[in-house]
Amino acid sequence: MEKLWFVRGGQVDYSFAHRLQLNLREKVERENIPGFFLLMEHPPVFTLGRGASRSHLLVDESILEKEGIKVYEIERGGDITYHGSGQIVGYPIINLDFWERDVHLFLRALEEVLIHFLKRFEVEGFRLPPYTGVWVNKEIPQKIAAIGVAVKKWITYHGFALNISTFLPHFNYIIPCGISDKGVTSLERITGNSYSLEEREEMEELLAQDLGEVLGFKMEEISRDDFFLGRERRLEI
Repeated sequence: MEKLWFVRGGQVDYSFAHRLQLNLREKVERENIPGFFLLMEHPPVFTLGRGASRSHLLVDESILEKEGIKVYEIERGGDITYHGSGQIVGYPIINLDFWERDVHLFLRALEEVLIHFLKRFEVEGFRLPPYTGVWVNKEIPQKIAAIGVAVKKWITYHGFALNISTFLPHFNYIIPCGISDKGVTSLERITGNSYSLEEREEMEELLAQDLGEVLGFKMEEISRDDFFLGRERRLEI
């Protein structure tokens, strides 16, 4: 079984996380290794994927500037989405030569990871074709996790955003994922429980376990300090 390194990065500025993904994707290609799985949170930002319409950003950027919310246009698939504190963002940077060269299958696998995770909290997540992502409440579907990836030379980057204790009113500033007739929710809203930063970091470890189970990798953690100090270069990977 191939080894996949994962890192729980804490709260990280989005622009730094984006550069980190690009650098790690190059490392995976250069060294022909299975890859990495980054788990982190971001200060409030909106990101627009390759298929995004700027009209799906519903507020003037002067309002966003006043609130300190940045906007990034990036290379992942999909439309506009939101990242903020209380949301776990997962970036699987995976060499599909060590798995399957099938991007659609990879998207379905990420959905399965999130569905497995939600089962731990007795929440039924499901797919809602033709949309990508994970939903809850079959009577009135609401999205709890958005997914959007990019692939270059069969190495994935970008990933998913899972709402745990996310500040949901910020989603009112956009048409999330370009879907105007469906709502957004969070694990906190569903269960009625609040989740501390420490609890969310424990959840990140569970997500890494679920990713390993679904994709068939042996997961091994790099400590946050070692990773951000660059010591991963000396690890046997």
